[in-house]
Amino acid sequence: MLDIIFAIAAIAIVLAIAWFMSNDKKSIPFKGIAFMLIAQLLITWFMFNTPIGKMIITTISDVFNKLIEFGKVGVDFVLGGISIESEASVFFFDVLLIIVFFATILSVLTYLRILPWLIQFLGGVISKITGLPKIESFNAVNSMFFGQSEALLAIKSQFHRVTENRLYIVSASAMGSVSASIVGAYLQMLPEQYVLVAIPLNMFSALILASIIAPVSVEDEDDAVDIKDVSESKSVFEAMANGALDGGKIALIVATMLIAFLASLELVNFVLGAIAGGLTLQEILGWILAPIAFLMGVPAGEIAQAGGIMGLKVITNEFVAMLELQAAMDGMSEKSIGVISVFLTSFANFSSIGIIAGTVAGISSEKGKVVSRFGMKLLIGATLASILSATIAGLFI
Repeated sequence: MLDIIFAIAAIAIVLAIAWFMSNDKKSIPFKGIAFMLIAQLLITWFMFNTPIGKMIITTISDVFNKLIEFGKVGVDFVLGGISIESEASVFFFDVLLIIVFFATILSVLTYLRILPWLIQFLGGVISKITGLPKIESFNAVNSMFFGQSEALLAIKSQFHRVTENRLYIVSASAMGSVSASIVGAYLQMLPEQYVLVAIPLNMFSALILASIIAPVSVEDEDDAVDIKDVSESKSVFEAMANGALDGGKIALIVATMLIAFLASLELVNFVLGAIAGGLTLQEILGWILAPIAFLMGVPAGEIAQAGGIMGLKVITNEFVAMLELQAAMDGMSEKSIGVISVFLTSFANFSSIGIIAGTVAGISSEKGKVVSRFGMKLLIGATLASILSATIAGLFI
């Protein structure tokens, strides 16, 4: 019972912070927000607590695992001759390079217009149910399949209709999401059920928080979604090649960022340890975020450790934090693992501000400046969305 009371308190605090940040409190779509909160509760209960929901998670996970097996065939062919002296896996080979195959599949499905049609249909359903504009709803669903940059580029033909508040919502959806091309990597690091449930939860959470912070109201003529030019490929083989190249770029970018962030973290911890006798950045973040972790449902004895992992994700990226969680899992409760896993399954971190601002600037230099201006507000909103998703998930773990 206490867990439920604390969770309600956490949700209320998250929504209250968003309300205080709102730039148009009179236009907040409370009805749509209520629908989305109910949808989150129903989805989480269904997926975690019903035989059909558990079967769906298992089936989706089996599909991803089979695709990962296919991807590893390609990786092994190219890198099979490299000798590894220990039994430990090599993160770049065994996790990151799988992204190449997943990006290829997404590119082909996009070229065949299967994904665009599905995304437009799901976006239309969400728009009807919640009353949110079609562009924002389409972008939210699109963000579940594609990365931050790709999701925003998919609506570039509609950017002339995107006001500042609408720009905030689509940017928040991009930051609060994950790319399907990376989900395969996540599934090799975290429990499958939490990663898969986090994807729809984070989509709704991003829309909820963004709709409070930057509510919008649009006329019908400014609310059309065009999916005619979603792929520049001229054939299936070109789509495969483009997808593979994009996947390779993502894998290299993630690897480069991990090297930089993990090395920098080690440097910071060395300096802090020298000054304060073994103190680490994770410990500092843990103390700061411990109260939030407690309200989210993390057991009292693990809140400092959970807070440190959550804070690490915000200041670095989700992969750094996932590696930290992986190392700590054996000593943590299932509740903590589930709550933290859902929190980590999004792009809400400082580096995403630059990625989104840069992508938008490539489409419209003026709108790129707007995103840079509300960058911190965007990160706070996306982090609140992650807290909301994790808290709701914690209710059913």
